[in-house]
Amino acid sequence: MKNVLVPVELHSSIDSVFTTALLLARRFDSYVEGMPLGPDLPDLVAFDMPVSWTAADQNTWRELAEESQNRFMDFMKAENVPAHEDKTHSLSWGWAGEAAFGDSQVSSYARIFDVAVLGRPGEERGDARMATAEAALFESGRPVLLAPPKAPSILGDTVVIAWNQSIETARATAFAMPILQKARRVVVLTITEHKVNGPTGEQLAHNLRANGVAAEALERSAKNRSHGDAILENAASVGGDLLVKGAYTQSRLRQMIFGGATSLILSKATLPVFMSN
Repeated sequence: MKNVLVPVELHSSIDSVFTTALLLARRFDSYVEGMPLGPDLPDLVAFDMPVSWTAADQNTWRELAEESQNRFMDFMKAENVPAHEDKTHSLSWGWAGEAAFGDSQVSSYARIFDVAVLGRPGEERGDARMATAEAALFESGRPVLLAPPKAPSILGDTVVIAWNQSIETARATAFAMPILQKARRVVVLTITEHKVNGPTGEQLAHNLRANGVAAEALERSAKNRSHGDAILENAASVGGDLLVKGAYTQSRLRQMIFGGATSLILSKATLPVFMSN
């Protein structure tokens, strides 16, 4: 986790995003790069530019980018994080872009980073947008770390893997391996009623221990709760400060219509969530 991307959109939990990114970066002595994220627009080429797209619109995006940059820089300086120098590979920060980017552009750029840190989406005015999180999950090919509305004080000490035996969760676990190897405790949590065919939580914990991870298996019943609620409540009960989960084990369309653990966790988690698809 040596290269961390922070798309900066000025929403209500942006300080939590910065804090979460820095907690991760301090564990790995990482480079943290901020880039400005604006209201999403389709990628446009010159001959498709709408008549309504004016210089004033472009200036607004540049102003958003400048405000985002100042907020990011002020936070890093207040935390005594040095600006990046080309020959250093230690904890530092940098900035990319003079104008705000849309979701698809940010997701494309995230492909060269170890992880992108975003705000957990919400439905209130000023919350981070669900479209941004989903674009990063589906288009970057990299994991996403979602910061909760309230800034965490610790990250990666007690990690909970929401193990449903799926391909997506296996991929998320593999991406999270550097974090798991540094954790004091890793709990492989399986909700009995919500799993697919695959290796058990105990089997995963056994193989994680072979990789130097302090892993243990825990299986619990949902007890008439939704899958997502059962995951979050059990993660809280063991003192989890980071949740690792695969995104959208069901089809995305089915989850949009009927709901699912991923959708609920994307909207309700109060701890940082490490996800990949």
